Amino acid sequence: MSQVFPTLSAHPDRNFPPKEDGLILITGSNGFIGAKVVENLLERGITRLRCFVRPSSQLDRLSRVLAKFPGSARVEIMSGDLLSRSSCEKAVEGVTTIYHLAAGFEKSFAGAYMNSALATRNLIEAFLTSGVSPKASRFVNVSSFAVYSNLELRRGGVMDENCPLEQAHQERFDPYGFGKLKQEEIVRHYGAEQNLPFVILRPGAVFGPGKKDLSGRIGFGTFGFFIQVGGGHLVPLSYVDNCAEAIVLAGITPGVDGETFNVVDDELLTARQFYRAYRRTVKPKFSLWIPYGLAYYFSVMWEKYSKWSKGQLPPVFNRRRCVAEWKKKRFSNQKLHDGLGWTPRVGSKEAMMCFLAQYER
Repeated sequence: MSQVFPTLSAHPDRNFPPKEDGLILITGSNGFIGAKVVENLLERGITRLRCFVRPSSQLDRLSRVLAKFPGSARVEIMSGDLLSRSSCEKAVEGVTTIYHLAAGFEKSFAGAYMNSALATRNLIEAFLTSGVSPKASRFVNVSSFAVYSNLELRRGGVMDENCPLEQAHQERFDPYGFGKLKQEEIVRHYGAEQNLPFVILRPGAVFGPGKKDLSGRIGFGTFGFFIQVGGGHLVPLSYVDNCAEAIVLAGITPGVDGETFNVVDDELLTARQFYRAYRRTVKPKFSLWIPYGLAYYFSVMWEKYSKWSKGQLPPVFNRRRCVAEWKKKRFSNQKLHDGLGWTPRVGSKEAMMCFLAQYER
């Protein structure tokens, strides 16, 4: 089930600094994952941080994190727009390492491309021309499992970093995944053409307190019902603290430039197991179960009608989405263990308890 990646160091130094007392930039630092990354860095005693946020951002999460650490007085909060080159130039001034978590969640492909890909290009170009030696720096790009295509992966097969990427996000009707794929392409381009030291992380379904919405891999709400497809498939869960641990290690571990890591927990639940635990706490009124085979057939018919109607009915359901989210498969995080020395901070039982506790407040 697990694949070994012998080219990576089996025992990296977990406390290796990106550069002695270097300034670290975190974009999306007030986000669900970003605030945890800031917290993880501060726990390690890394306090020279610049937290980049959108001008319209509410800083509740970030403020709560900073309030926990007396040493956070050195942390700088900067607001700006990554689509502005001048904002990017100010953001990277004096920076040696970037954790890039800011992402666009627009529902249009143009918006997703602009806020994921073009924003990343602006940030990288500013970083490479900032006067800081690229040899002493790293660009950590946080991508997503949404870049993968499972269309040809056999049922029950193993998904790892070698699996093919989706090349038809328009057919999958997934602007977010499209934006993330183009973002990765830009990062790799600058890595090859301008020697940008980078690491790419692809988290699975990140969950935890502060995020009440369930992943579409567990089910989706529509017409007043919560619909679960199949249910026997594993969900690539990543508890938010465990995800942040992996992201931070990607910036401080030597010898991993140019590598890509999938981020999923060790102990995974099926969609049915997750939803049953959720139902015991939340007690939703209406839910419906659909067999995977029926869902696949329905997705094919929906997709065909959408094409026949020339998009009058958007292809919200289609076979690419169906196999990506609900087809049975296994997930390997062996490279994450071997390459970054990662171990989950929080086990699956404790993670579920913390996640469900937010509904009881």
